[in-house]
Amino acid sequence: MIYLWLLSWACINLSYAQQHYDYSECSANTSLPGSRYTCNSFRNSCNTFIVYRANTQFQTLSNITALFQINSNASNEVLHLNKLTSSSEILKSGREVLIPINCSCSGQFFQTNFSYTVPGNTTYSDIACGVFEGFLKPHTLSEENLSQENGVKVGSELNVPLRCACPDNISISEGVKYLLTYPFVEKDDLSLLCEKFGISLEDLCAANLVAPKPTVYPTTTFLIPLKSDPNIIFDITDLSPPPAPGFLPTISIKKTNKVNLKTLYIVGSVVGFTLLLVALLACGLYVKALRKWKGGRIQSFNTRSSTQVSFSTARSSPRSGQTGHSSANSYLSPDLLAGIKYSLSSYSMEDLKRATKNFGEDTKIGDQSFKGKIDNVEVMIKQVRFEDTRQVIDVNSKINHINIVSLHGVCYGDSDFSWSYVMFEFPTLGCLRGCLSNSSSLLNWQKRTQIAFDIATGLHYLHHCIFPTYAHMSVNTRNIFITSTWRAKLASIETNHAAGSSKGNDISASAKGWIAPEYLLNGSVSEKVDLFAFGVVLLELISGREDMDGKLFKECIGFLGGGGSEGGCFEQLRSFMDPCLKEDYPLAEALCLAVLAKACVEDDPLHRPSMDDIMKVLGRMV
Repeated sequence: MIYLWLLSWACINLSYAQQHYDYSECSANTSLPGSRYTCNSFRNSCNTFIVYRANTQFQTLSNITALFQINSNASNEVLHLNKLTSSSEILKSGREVLIPINCSCSGQFFQTNFSYTVPGNTTYSDIACGVFEGFLKPHTLSEENLSQENGVKVGSELNVPLRCACPDNISISEGVKYLLTYPFVEKDDLSLLCEKFGISLEDLCAANLVAPKPTVYPTTTFLIPLKSDPNIIFDITDLSPPPAPGFLPTISIKKTNKVNLKTLYIVGSVVGFTLLLVALLACGLYVKALRKWKGGRIQSFNTRSSTQVSFSTARSSPRSGQTGHSSANSYLSPDLLAGIKYSLSSYSMEDLKRATKNFGEDTKIGDQSFKGKIDNVEVMIKQVRFEDTRQVIDVNSKINHINIVSLHGVCYGDSDFSWSYVMFEFPTLGCLRGCLSNSSSLLNWQKRTQIAFDIATGLHYLHHCIFPTYAHMSVNTRNIFITSTWRAKLASIETNHAAGSSKGNDISASAKGWIAPEYLLNGSVSEKVDLFAFGVVLLELISGREDMDGKLFKECIGFLGGGGSEGGCFEQLRSFMDPCLKEDYPLAEALCLAVLAKACVEDDPLHRPSMDDIMKVLGRMV
């Protein structure tokens, strides 16, 4: 309990940066991160914007400004902002309207408050998801109007707190001026949003804590980071929304004469018969290829290579104009139909030898790992057993996350079928351990907390966001790589294991250093092993030191047990911190991170915090 108390005390005044995206539909009676946007301590209020869409109930700008209680003095500004000439002009249903608002912090959450008089029999869901188009959830509306007895009544006045957010100090330093709240409809996607507001996909995803190319849902909201006043491109797509539930469009159908119907039947029969012949021919070729696949070792080798081509991450793309391909691409795999959506580059041994200077010692970055440049792209080349190659592909084909290195390609040996090579992206600054050991790496406190948050986000993705879920089982500062913008990416995903499985007592060669006790005893694979390893990484981030058996860290963090005086606790904490920081760090944040790390390295797995709790704590620091 003392750890939790210290953790809460140390984290009171820390700030949130980006906001989570809540993927649950508006009417869902759930509260997830992003259902309401959390305040940061940097700004209590700001002027920003929301996007509202004209509908049958609010067809003119005059109606819409009345709904959002915009006074007459500001009406001309709204008119100009939306490139309209008259506030009484009937707007096409679905036409987007920019509404300026004042966003302020109320308790724990940012919100902009409006009042709404109930005109007739309705529900909280109709108001939140219908009238206000998903800018808040029904249960939020209900919580804000607890004084309304017996639910919603005709003529009652409701307080409506709509979702909004203000940029934090980091966002402002990067030039972000506004965080505009945008509600999704069925036809929306992120590429359309980037084009509509003239922003990059990377900035858009970072503001909403999602990986590139996420799945988004109607009646949810996204924050749009804008570096200047909004200038929305209204005519980028068809503005007509899908028909409202309960109303089906009617289409007048002209009578067709008998000659046209007869012609249609004949053409349909011919097309159907042709498709049937094509299907039978394809089945025959498939069976023939399947028999070849079962032939022998060489054919099996070729089949695996084709599977490699088909199973990969959606992020990688084939090389153009490459030469020296392995002959392993000559057969189709039986799994091609299942993995057709994935694409992966195939390289020859000559490519790898050129990239690594014939696997020279100066390019070696770890056990059976090398760095090199292929097609002017820095890659990390790892040697894996031939029989494990397919597992590497299968695992990485399910992974698409900004904090996990992506798989780029594969190479099979020219004559030796025992080993193959897989190519991953290689972040510019190398591994985290190298950055911590380099006294001139400029790894300040702000960058360290961001790196900790990135690692936690990547692990949360592996533990909860893919199926089956995976435990990394090799989290350490040598398997975490840093990009040129000081963001962290997890590597060595090819050694993943499905969470809950058992590995026995064969400890992975890459799982070096201070390891969770339960893994040493029985080799159990679980998220708790990753949590323990994450705690060790936190201690290295704080102290800059590397402790292979945990003895040094256990002695140094003994002061967090609560036995010493408060003054002595802070003095011992300062002596534990990395001297490279030169005391240029918030003491409260340092204590918060140290207490969190100690909780993660508890011997009893049940006493370790969850990854959700860890992300909430770290989210207040970045």
